[in-house]
Amino acid sequence: MTSVSLQGSNNPISISKIICVGRNYAEHAMEMNSDLPTSPILFLKPASALLGTGGIVVRPSISKELHHEVEVTVLMGKGGKAIPERSAMEHIAGYGVGLDMTLRDVQSEAKKKGLPWTLAKGFDTSAPVSEFVPAGVVSDPHRLTIELRINGEVRQKGSTADFIFTLPRLISYISRFFTLNPGDVIFTGTPEGVAETVPGDMLEATLGEAGKSLARLNVRVEGSE
Repeated sequence: MTSVSLQGSNNPISISKIICVGRNYAEHAMEMNSDLPTSPILFLKPASALLGTGGIVVRPSISKELHHEVEVTVLMGKGGKAIPERSAMEHIAGYGVGLDMTLRDVQSEAKKKGLPWTLAKGFDTSAPVSEFVPAGVVSDPHRLTIELRINGEVRQKGSTADFIFTLPRLISYISRFFTLNPGDVIFTGTPEGVAETVPGDMLEATLGEAGKSLARLNVRVEGSE
């Protein structure tokens, strides 16, 4: 899967890159024993990491500790370089909910050795995403809520009102270093409550606003053969 869908459109949208933001919620930074960032922390996932709703997240055999991180996702509708904050929101096509699936043991070992941890974040099926709701449907992007249930139990809840870096700040900052293209997806960071998932778990993530559900994502976790 290298494309996503936008509600109201019959044409799939091809994805060129996925930009992820780390530590964009203070409570999550604290639960990870990390300092609060003074500028956005960025990493990438390949488009091949995408997984649609109803799919299966496959934990690679190199890992025994797969963690969930629910996030608001942003679909870019208009590209640009060094986009000013004042006009950044005009570049957004839609909003969704996604999961930044992380091989925590693989990541921790790489960090100890001072090595890159792309494998821990970018493996196939590590970026499940919902369908995107058009930006015009959302009245206040900084009052969106996300929730993750595993086997029916609430594991994570958060709101974009608690972002350390707002959406205009993120888009402006990212586009200083990575030219943004139409169809790029931004994972905006996860709230507190990240934890392990195991094969057989059913994950349900939702995006909402003012008590109304906007988008939904359902995936199952399995181990590799």
